[in-house]
Amino acid sequence: MEQVIIVGTGPAGLTAAIYLARAGYSPLVLEGPQPGGQLTTTTEVENYPGFADGILGSELMSNMRTQASRFGARFQTGWVQSAELSERPFKLTLDNGSQLITQTMIISTGASAKYMGIPGERENVGRGVSTCATCDGFFFRGKKIIVVGGGDSAMEEAVFLTRFASEVTLVHRRDELRASKIMQDRARANDKIKWSLNVTPLEVEAAEQGLSGLRVRDNVTGEESLLEADGVFLAIGHTPNTTFLGGQVTTDEQGYIVVTPGTSQTNLPGVFACGDVQDRHYRQAITAAGSGCMAALDSERYLEAAGEVSSAEEAVQV
Repeated sequence: MEQVIIVGTGPAGLTAAIYLARAGYSPLVLEGPQPGGQLTTTTEVENYPGFADGILGSELMSNMRTQASRFGARFQTGWVQSAELSERPFKLTLDNGSQLITQTMIISTGASAKYMGIPGERENVGRGVSTCATCDGFFFRGKKIIVVGGGDSAMEEAVFLTRFASEVTLVHRRDELRASKIMQDRARANDKIKWSLNVTPLEVEAAEQGLSGLRVRDNVTGEESLLEADGVFLAIGHTPNTTFLGGQVTTDEQGYIVVTPGTSQTNLPGVFACGDVQDRHYRQAITAAGSGCMAALDSERYLEAAGEVSSAEEAVQV
């Protein structure tokens, strides 16, 4: 019987593990196929406090994992296939068929960025292809950038990237945008933003160093061309990783877990959520880490109220 199981190991899950481990709960952390989350695909992280010269995303996650382990967090590789959350203790079934039982659970499974599914795309993530303008825009000062997407997020990211880029080209498969009128007007009023609508992306082409651009096909003429760019930013949405929950936890219309405002508590007592799986707005490492701290404190208080004290507290009482 586990007191706390943390599902996911991004900044949120690892921060929760650090706090709970220091409190003596020895949480079990389940690592999926991408330990450390999306941040491990990022090269330099320059906006995480405490690192004046920046730090590699993979190194930051490795440091967090080591810190959690030092305080007693335990790690297990496994993908949760299903969860029984109708009553405590909760039961989690992993992809290898084994089953885990826990008093509380913290969901920090993140949200996966949607990709176009074309050649050269995933191979160049971190080498010119990005899914986070706030994270990586700074590295493209004075360069040409392509933003792929047609919704509000694409407009917002295109406008944001004009702070750094010499030129931003917005690429969309249709001749009409899904974005709200106010967001479209804001983007169209920016002289740095160019438009390439009603084209189908075919391939991200790489140069010897970095990218050469995005090859597209005109949907009307069928003509192919290369849109030259140093960076390609994908703004076609994210998918929260909540399938394994089977609809037992309340989500919004986009699939993000709904938590009680100001807390990490879901609709199910004893089930908490943190990080990008419940954050549709910010999706930053620092906000994820902060919500991981909240989830740890919320779960600790829940266990205390239920009479499930940690081993550290038991030692003090003895």
